[in-house]
Amino acid sequence: MHAHINSPFTRFAKRTSTFTGKPVTFLLAVLVILIWALTGPLFHYSDTWQLVINTGTTIITFLMVFLIQNTQNRDTEALQIKLDELIRAQQEANNSLLDLEELDDKELDAIRATYLALARKEREAKG
Repeated sequence: MHAHINSPFTRFAKRTSTFTGKPVTFLLAVLVILIWALTGPLFHYSDTWQLVINTGTTIITFLMVFLIQNTQNRDTEALQIKLDELIRAQQEANNSLLDLEELDDKELDAIRATYLALARKEREAKG
């Protein structure tokens, strides 16, 4: 139905996020920290020894932020499309809700208040 053409970055981000989300990757990170900690006495807890872990973790964290954001953006967009299709497919649905993510905070708050009032009214009617 749809051609699945992903950019090299998208493929890289997907593979990386899948790999980094696995328990073995966490254990590998713990192992690196343990090895670093155990080498402290060997390097006399020097500034360079400390700088190695600080620089390494900072670089990895900095790069992972972008990969995680890319993956989250893609997942959110796919979820939004699925929700839009479910709303659109329901005859009784309020189709004006299809593009809520495009509204500003004030407009969203007003719609939320409307639905909170509807929920409260429904609970009172059943209660």
